[in-house]
Amino acid sequence: MDNHKIKALAQAVIDTEQQAVQALKLRINDDFVAACRHMLECDGRIVVTGMGKSGHIGSKIAATLASTGSPAFFVHPGEASHGDLGMITTRDVVLAISNSGETDEILTIVPLIKRLNVPLIAMTGNPHSTLGRDATVHLDISVEKEACPLGLAPTSSTTATLVMGDALAVALLETRGFTADDFALSHPGGRLGKRLLLHVNDIMHEGKACPRVTETATLSEALVEMTQKKLGMTSIVADDGKILGVFTDGDLRRVLDHGEINIKTLSIRQCMTANCMTITADKLAAEALHIMDSKSINALPVVDDNDHLIGALNMHDLLRAGVV
Repeated sequence: MDNHKIKALAQAVIDTEQQAVQALKLRINDDFVAACRHMLECDGRIVVTGMGKSGHIGSKIAATLASTGSPAFFVHPGEASHGDLGMITTRDVVLAISNSGETDEILTIVPLIKRLNVPLIAMTGNPHSTLGRDATVHLDISVEKEACPLGLAPTSSTTATLVMGDALAVALLETRGFTADDFALSHPGGRLGKRLLLHVNDIMHEGKACPRVTETATLSEALVEMTQKKLGMTSIVADDGKILGVFTDGDLRRVLDHGEINIKTLSIRQCMTANCMTITADKLAAEALHIMDSKSINALPVVDDNDHLIGALNMHDLLRAGVV
């Protein structure tokens, strides 16, 4: 098989699965709304179950629901009939996934789920299947064909199931008014959590660690301050502590490009960058990163609401904190 044929096969898979996903748009109907309503009114948890590949997709759907404001967990249907069914309470909603709608392990526990009198939402590829008929609400995830040339391996069907699950999760997220701050609370670890939770005041240098000189300082004095504080910059402040400007390593190079100077007599006010970019301590560290990236700068003074200098941070601080 040549390279062109391999590429053509892969593209055919993508085309087939794309068509399967596109077909789902027509199935976002009153049944979909009813499923969302049951989940929104749920006082307990959304319990997702499924066998085989449907189970793997179900685990992902449960994780997506849980991380976007709809408490959920996955229960293996085989284990459910051997004790784990006790994890389902009368306050829950069950989301059962079976492409055929005839999965034995799920059908075995359906009567017990119905005895609990909880809503049963079924995702199947056959509305007339046993599971489809027994469900409180049925969501049609049928596909015209699998992307597998043998028509055996779940491919298009699992993709369609996953997309329908994402549609449920996002519809619930928006309806609940779930915010980025809410999302951050369930994602405290890793770079994502740090970008959503870490604020400037968590990583800024303050007090004596914050580089600053007064407007009467010389360039020499500013360089000493920059060297001691090791942030590659210093802020210039008025007598009342309000920031007047900033002087950075880049500013120093520009000053030196102008020829011979006397660093002991040149006033820092003559060579500082006035009207500099600043940030307040309550802002997200990710916002500081955005400012630095967009303005091509490596450090930011931190000010209060009255423009008084209270701290500073640079790109290295963001790197150490895992924001970058």
